[in-house]
Amino acid sequence: MGVIGVALLVIFVIIAILLILLVLVQNDEGGGMGGIFAGGSGSAFGSRSGNILTKTTTVLGSMFIIISLGLALMNRAPIGTSVEAAGRALMPEVGVDWFLEDDAPPAPEFEADDGTLE
Repeated sequence: MGVIGVALLVIFVIIAILLILLVLVQNDEGGGMGGIFAGGSGSAFGSRSGNILTKTTTVLGSMFIIISLGLALMNRAPIGTSVEAAGRALMPEVGVDWFLEDDAPPAPEFEADDGTLE
């Protein structure tokens, strides 16, 4: 994940924290989804605070979604590979049918009464 990926990840975390704080600052007097469009006048940011807060929340929310999709596209597996193939590449010493291998020691051989091995 190159420099762009790290920068996007840092921006993503900052936007997530700002979005959480912005939602916590908003008051809940609006009464649900209808209060988003009605606005409110009794807050610390003035009479238009509902519009400012909702617009800022919308912008931060859309940036959050866009950056999360960008990070998902940057970190996806290359075309033609799968999670199983990537796992096998990490552990090449493990066989395909590792669960069929028997780790138990071989059974001892016994001699029959006539001196031959059974």
